[in-house]
Amino acid sequence: MNKEQFHEFVKASTGNESNICQIYAIKDGEVAYDDCWHGFKTEDAMNVNSVTKGIMSLLAGIALDKGCIKDVDQKVMDFFPDYTVKRGEKTIYDVTIRHLLTMTAPYKGKSEPWKKVCTSQDFTLAILDNLGGRSGITGEFRYATLGIQILAGIIERATGEKCIDFANRELFSPLGLPSRIPHGDSSKEDQFDFFMNKNPRKYEWYTDPKGCVTAGWGLCMSAKDMTVIGELVLENGSFNGRRIISEEYLKDMLTPHLKLGERMGYMSYGYLWYKPYDDRDVYAAIGDSGNIIYVSKERNVSVGITGTFKPRIYDRVEFIEKKVLPLL
Repeated sequence: MNKEQFHEFVKASTGNESNICQIYAIKDGEVAYDDCWHGFKTEDAMNVNSVTKGIMSLLAGIALDKGCIKDVDQKVMDFFPDYTVKRGEKTIYDVTIRHLLTMTAPYKGKSEPWKKVCTSQDFTLAILDNLGGRSGITGEFRYATLGIQILAGIIERATGEKCIDFANRELFSPLGLPSRIPHGDSSKEDQFDFFMNKNPRKYEWYTDPKGCVTAGWGLCMSAKDMTVIGELVLENGSFNGRRIISEEYLKDMLTPHLKLGERMGYMSYGYLWYKPYDDRDVYAAIGDSGNIIYVSKERNVSVGITGTFKPRIYDRVEFIEKKVLPLL
């Protein structure tokens, strides 16, 4: 299949490919592929859902490099001395940044309190109420989109500035990417629209009423943005000769810290980034609806894909390797 045939294949799809808006690829440092569907252009942005988590990991690493965070084993509660811990709660004092980054932090209850958190004035403090519990630190993987919100609060308290400002100055601007603006609304109707609307969005990031970004979802990026960030990972933290994040942190971020189960495709997990194969240098930041940053060090290629909301599409690693990489 050549590029023209591939474009028509995606355009005509009624299956998993039918929601793809953009695909962008960089190979050997050069743009190797750039295509769009559904009226999107290369520079348009989309809510990339949980790919946001992968960006938060990079921001945590930059804050660590700058000494704002001591190390990944620093206790979460070090950053919230003004937070009133619930009576009888002890586990919360043992939770570290590493637990957040590896999704091994413990939470109360069987499901995340979306309504409570997303209707609160401060998403970070609201989800802190859910951190901990009677079972203690078990090391068990627990996927927690709201739990990662605590990481945004930590970065803000560690750096003394809004997370979005820190991200713009330390990550997006050095990569030559547009600055993000706060979305600025958190009503139930607006949140629904943010997930479901199939039109291009501004270069924005969803924020709570306090102006803190949502750490587990809500960052709007283009496939190009994601591919450039993938290139940063590919180049071990440097971009155009400028060091943006330490090689040491990136190595730790991509190192498998957990082996995931069937629900997660038996992939390994680093710091909010996935390693799909045990024996290959392939890594990914993955979001719902097939949004993905794919990085292959063995092929020296980075790929970004955006997609509008479509349930039951988790990752596109196999799609990229079977359909996209042969085009490059």
